[in-house]
Amino acid sequence: MLASASYDVRRAASPEGATGPASADGPSFRNKPDNTAFTQQRLPAWQPLLSAGTVLPLFFFLGVAFLAVGLGLHFSSEGIQELEVDYTGVAGDGSDCGRCANLSASPGHKKCTCAVSFTLSVDFPAPVCLYYQLSNYYQNNRRYSISRDDAQLSGSAWALRNPIQDCQPYRWNGSGFPIAPCGSIANSLFNDTFALYRMSGKDVVANISLDRRGISWWTDNNVKFRNPEPVNGSLALAFKGTAKPPFWPEPVYNLSANNPNNTGFVNEGFIVWMRIAALPSFRKLYACIHRGNSSVALPRGHYSLNITYNYPVLAFRGTKKVIFSTLSWMGGKNSFLGIAYLVVGSVCIVTGVVMLVVHLKYRHLNEED
Repeated sequence: MLASASYDVRRAASPEGATGPASADGPSFRNKPDNTAFTQQRLPAWQPLLSAGTVLPLFFFLGVAFLAVGLGLHFSSEGIQELEVDYTGVAGDGSDCGRCANLSASPGHKKCTCAVSFTLSVDFPAPVCLYYQLSNYYQNNRRYSISRDDAQLSGSAWALRNPIQDCQPYRWNGSGFPIAPCGSIANSLFNDTFALYRMSGKDVVANISLDRRGISWWTDNNVKFRNPEPVNGSLALAFKGTAKPPFWPEPVYNLSANNPNNTGFVNEGFIVWMRIAALPSFRKLYACIHRGNSSVALPRGHYSLNITYNYPVLAFRGTKKVIFSTLSWMGGKNSFLGIAYLVVGSVCIVTGVVMLVVHLKYRHLNEED
């Protein structure tokens, strides 16, 4: 009787409990994976055998391929023609742009215009891109880079009147109205404007048309940025009850009043600005110059660039430039990409040569073994 009771106690205290070790419902069986080739890792496997006969040709092939692509990119980039025009101006230098630079530092300043003359010694084939460039401007600052409301920019009616906290201090205006578009990025929108003329002496020969359509990414213009639904066909009524950013002279629905398809949140100049730059010196596309059936967009000669100078940069010791650039099959000028391919290709070739020398020098040791 005592032996039977002792056996029952040990059985109750065992991990298998009453089911016993042979039970398919016990813990040891529930945690066991299925008995298949995949779960038990019995599938056939292939492992490459690295040898000098396979590795060395691969290094030399990759090196030659990278060098070929790098040379193509390098010469293509070098063939792109560029002209930079600095119009920052220095306060007190007596120039028109210097006067405008000093005036732009004052809030609520009057409209100021200046002109910069330059000469093209060669023809610039179409199309020609016009960029503006800012320096010493840190758009990658974290507090600045998150100061936006993507839901508001996508046309959400609720977000339009309820900006997110990240937009502070440009979330509400002094009267309590929500700012649209809110945030520091939108408030600091680049607002200099340019007009280009071809000159003959002091006379204007032609007004060069600057096309500001198609300068933004397709995904930005058609997916990320949308206007709110117009009210009774009016975009201004859709923005009723909101306020413009403090530094803007006009509300967002008047960014391009003469083109209803390029105003509000879908204004392409605004969209280009909202894609922030990673480096403190950056350029953004302003317009393109086309010449229809002609192959030349800007013939050699003298030009005058008339500038409406609004954007202050002297306070943070920045500079402003305009860049005229031709295009190639790879886009704009980019010397880094070609150099990167050349460096990687050279490293592959050098590595292959070193491995070949080592292989030839110590090959007899493997043969003796």
